[in-house]
Amino acid sequence: MLIKNDPKVIRAWCFYDWANSVHALVIVTAIFPIYFGATAVTKDPDLVNFWGFEFQNSVVFSYAVSAAFLIIALTSPLFSAIADYSGRKKLFMKFFCYLGAINCALLFFFTKENYISSTFYFIFSLVGWAGSIVFYNSFLPEIVTEDRYDAVSARGFSMGYVGSVILLIFNLTMVLKPEWYGITDDSLPPRIAFLSVGIWWAGFAQYTFANLPEIASEKKAEGNWLFNGFRQLKHVMGQLQNMPILKRFLMAYFCYNMGVQTVMYLATLFGDKELHLDSGSLIAVLLVIQLVAILGAWLFAKCSAKLGNFKALIIAVVIWIGICWGLSSSKRAVSFTY
Repeated sequence: MLIKNDPKVIRAWCFYDWANSVHALVIVTAIFPIYFGATAVTKDPDLVNFWGFEFQNSVVFSYAVSAAFLIIALTSPLFSAIADYSGRKKLFMKFFCYLGAINCALLFFFTKENYISSTFYFIFSLVGWAGSIVFYNSFLPEIVTEDRYDAVSARGFSMGYVGSVILLIFNLTMVLKPEWYGITDDSLPPRIAFLSVGIWWAGFAQYTFANLPEIASEKKAEGNWLFNGFRQLKHVMGQLQNMPILKRFLMAYFCYNMGVQTVMYLATLFGDKELHLDSGSLIAVLLVIQLVAILGAWLFAKCSAKLGNFKALIIAVVIWIGICWGLSSSKRAVSFTY
């Protein structure tokens, strides 16, 4: 029987944040959007020919993000049901981890000539990241008691921010000062950064996989996993019809998450294309944000413990709306200046 609140298991769980958060920072937020905008161009102004259709490169980037999360939205309920039924959560988590890490590493080969295949590498790196997070999060109630959810979750977030900052600093020095490393090809530092993310992610995840227990299913897994996965999913959807509060929560979370993910994944393009920040300044700003986020994760864990999750979430959302409003004001000010 699994003993909850085991320090070794908690440390292994949190360490996956250290492993995978580099994807969210280096690939999605900091370096890849800038490199994509500069590389995936076939004609002015910033146009790219994608399978016979012309788009702005920033539009292709946003479509790629949308496609990745559409794949996750369509597949994760079924995969989750199969994992629950079969007791193979860690197996699915490994699959998505390696899918994401391998496709990150393949971005090392991203050049102007193969931007279409590289766009698909990016899509599947996102699928791998988001898919592994689904199963990663599902472990939390299995390994700790409810009174420790907030503290352990905040610890995981903090470790993720620290780990991603360390790798970003290394990559940032390589991008801004390639001569320190004897690099003369301007495209090589960002491509090495993509490769480093894949190695970091898969490498550090080994500690998690070695020490995180497999959660056995309460049901005896018999017959075809896929068939029983569909049956399990149908059973859960039937239960959902009798839970109006849960249905409202899921709809609210959908709207909330859609807004948050949009800002997270498109903020760098906004800074590059609309605010006209140079790449060095933009990456430096993102680095500072990550450092602030370490403190933020800890503060909101304390806030949640004192005020409750509901009030803490309201405070966070209000702050988030204020920041988005501030960015909108910045855009108007820049437009007026230009």
